[in-house]
Amino acid sequence: MGRTGMTPRALGMGAAFVSSGSEAETIATVERALELGIDYLDTYAGPQEMRWGQALAGVPRDSYYLQAKVGPHPDRRKDFSAEGTRWSVEGSLERMGVDYLDAVLVHDPMEIEDPLGPGRAFEELQKMKEEGLLRHVGLGVRDHEFHQAAIEAGHVEIVLTFLDYTLLDQSVANTTMPLARKRGVGLILASVFGMGRLTGVEPDREAEPRAHAMWLWCERNDVDIKHLAMQFCLDAPVDGIVMSGPANRQQVEDAYTAATQELPAALWSDFEVEFGVGIAT
Repeated sequence: MGRTGMTPRALGMGAAFVSSGSEAETIATVERALELGIDYLDTYAGPQEMRWGQALAGVPRDSYYLQAKVGPHPDRRKDFSAEGTRWSVEGSLERMGVDYLDAVLVHDPMEIEDPLGPGRAFEELQKMKEEGLLRHVGLGVRDHEFHQAAIEAGHVEIVLTFLDYTLLDQSVANTTMPLARKRGVGLILASVFGMGRLTGVEPDREAEPRAHAMWLWCERNDVDIKHLAMQFCLDAPVDGIVMSGPANRQQVEDAYTAATQELPAALWSDFEVEFGVGIAT
């Protein structure tokens, strides 16, 4: 993970969807992820973090990496003030019953100047890092210009980018990827299944013609498109990880299978001839 010194497994797990399910399903999904060897866990600030705390109770703290966010808590959404940032991080620590977080991301600011300003989120997170409450500071947002500004300001060690490195779109490869590598910033590639367009559910032919063409090719060649989507991202030239956002135990199993299923080189070659994207084989 760039200059962080963290060495997680290549596949991590996010909380965007699992936290919206039942308490029992959330806990079971986190437990199953750990059983599969997934050791980088990304949560949203909010009451559901108590479920993660229950799932992690008794698990050796040095056996997994735990990442939280500032900005999504429903009581103080988009609050990137110093006070709001500290409130959010301390709340995450308490709800999950841990003494420190491996990373905290500033999540989805409307303007990058907001958390970057004096006495704002990034400055407060640095103070909390010095206090030992967190170990690394990052940014999670889609806008590549925000990535650039935060990296060049020297505030982030991790960037979470989403939807811009998939079978459908590789735009981040020309912007954040080379800058992150140059500056030693770890990258997390999220939304590898294209927000449902690469899961095997038939995309709308008119609205998503490229996604539909890929789906149809996979149907004709008896290939699970999730396997292609996941392994394409795992092959990305980054110092970082790929993160899935399962909603339940079955989906975390699916993500793990997609990451570990062996695919023949000839299949990738044929796919690349058809669509212009592939992996180094």
